Amino acid sequence: MKTLKSTPLGETVTVVKLDGEGAVKRRIMDMGITKGVKVFVKKVAPLGDPIEVTVRGYELSLRKSDAEKILVE
Repeated sequence: MKTLKSTPLGETVTVVKLDGEGAVKRRIMDMGITKGVKVFVKKVAPLGDPIEVTVRGYELSLRKSDAEKILVE
């Protein structure tokens, strides 16, 4: 399954599932990334970390380690 980390720049995807557990999963959900929400990959930093996305109308920067826990389609 594809992760947010592997999503190309400029693509909009839908969150299918959140991997991870406990505090990590809770933090991702608190940022507004939940099952069924659309996420647009806006920018990737020059060295690849962090990734800037637009979710629920606001910009959010995610570490690659967090982005690979977000499964998308």
